Amino acid sequence: MAFQTPIEKKTALLLGIFVLALATANLIGSKVTVLFGINVSVAIFTYPFTFVVTDIIEEVHGKKTSRFFVMVGALALMILFILTSISVALPAAERFADGAAAYNTTFQHSMRFILASLVAFILSQTHDIWAFEFWRKKTNGRLLWLRNNLSTIISQGMDTFIFMFLAFYHLTDRFTAGYVAQLALTYWIIKIIFAALDTPVVYAGVQWLKRGSAEKEVTKS
Repeated sequence: MAFQTPIEKKTALLLGIFVLALATANLIGSKVTVLFGINVSVAIFTYPFTFVVTDIIEEVHGKKTSRFFVMVGALALMILFILTSISVALPAAERFADGAAAYNTTFQHSMRFILASLVAFILSQTHDIWAFEFWRKKTNGRLLWLRNNLSTIISQGMDTFIFMFLAFYHLTDRFTAGYVAQLALTYWIIKIIFAALDTPVVYAGVQWLKRGSAEKEVTKS
C-alpha cells in the first residue's frame, strides 16, 4: 500500500521513529552513564521520545491512532523478546566461543528488561492516551503544553516505577525494594525535566503533522 498524502507519509514516519526509539531503548538500556552527577540508563535519551510521538499523534489524529501506535510498539517488543530468546539459546560457533559468555550475559539481562518494559509500556501508554484525552476535554482543546505535561509526567512515573521493580527488584541482593524505589524516584525526576524540555518539540511536531492535513484539504478542493 502506497502512502498517497503528506499526512499519511508523515504519520508512517512517526510510527517508524516510535518503534525505533522503543526497540533501541530496550537494547541499549542496560548501560548506565552519569548525567548531572546521577547514574542513569542511556535509554533516558531515547525512551521518553515515545511519549512525545504518541502525544503528537493523539493531538492530530485522536486516541484511536495513538492506541494503534501502542499496539504496534507492544508487538515489536514481543517479537524482539522472541528473537533475543532464540539468539541466546542458539549454540555459539567455535570462533565465537570467547565472546559467547559476554553476549549471553548481556542479552539475558535484556530479555528481563524487555519483558519489564513491555508491561510498563502498555500500562503507562494506555494511561497517557487516556489522560491526554481527559485534559483535552477539560481544556476544550486548548493549552497543549498543559495537557502534554500533565499526561506525560504521571505516565512516566507509572512507567518508571513499574519497569524498575520488574527489571531490577532482587536482581542482586543490593536491589531491595527501598533501593529500587529510590532509583525509580531519581529517574522519574529526570524524566519530568525532560518532559518540560520536550514541550516545544511536541508543538513543532503537531504543527508539522497538521501541515500535512492542510495540504490534503487543498488537494481535495
